[in-house]
Amino acid sequence: MNVQEAQSESVIRLRNLTKSFGAQPVLSDVSLSLERGETVAVIGRSGTGKSVMLKLIVGLQSPDDGEIEVAGKEITHLTLDELNAVRRNIGFLFQNAALYDSMTVEENVAFPLRRHTDLNDSQRRDRVRELLDMVGMADASEKMPADISGGMKKRVGLARALALDPEIILLDEPTAGLDPITASEINDLIRQSREQRQISAIVVTHDLRSVKAVADRVALLNEGKILIDGTLEDLRESDEPFVVRFLKGSKEEM
Repeated sequence: MNVQEAQSESVIRLRNLTKSFGAQPVLSDVSLSLERGETVAVIGRSGTGKSVMLKLIVGLQSPDDGEIEVAGKEITHLTLDELNAVRRNIGFLFQNAALYDSMTVEENVAFPLRRHTDLNDSQRRDRVRELLDMVGMADASEKMPADISGGMKKRVGLARALALDPEIILLDEPTAGLDPITASEINDLIRQSREQRQISAIVVTHDLRSVKAVADRVALLNEGKILIDGTLEDLRESDEPFVVRFLKGSKEEM
């Protein structure tokens, strides 16, 4: 079933989304859907609006025009309290993990639980232990972010993003700057999270290995517009000049 036709199953729908910064257009009339249980990879050159798209979806930035629907609710005109209620159902892994430097690994993962749940201290510790164990970071719970590697930070960031058991997760360059083995491990964690928790995900990435490892569908952005929205096979078979150049310029075989 085509995702665009399965509107009742779409957990995110972007309609004619436009965003500029000053005179610089970033997104131009972008429409994209994410179906329940699906992972969509958004790829493209740097500066084409991929990360901006994620920030618009969680309301960290506002569009100039267009609609953003999350779990059936149009969010662009919500109050802050209404928007925060929607955000509780979305996990966000920032590009550089964005851990709080002054908190331990355990405290970072516990932060959304402390802020958004009524769990007592014991329940919160159990939940944090479960999450850190899931991402292979249980032994680092007392360490500070400055004392762990980039790959470890991504693991902790993923655990924090999953803390509230969201139905949707947004991942901004989850494997950027990582060696191939660590990147593969992160991809495995993303895939396992989706399979075990039935999470719907949008993954912004430059890493075509990640696309192959985790994505059901891929959207290629160029100059603020989506050139391809389909399968990897659709991408490979496209004769669109930019798509051909993009794939040829990748170090990874598609």
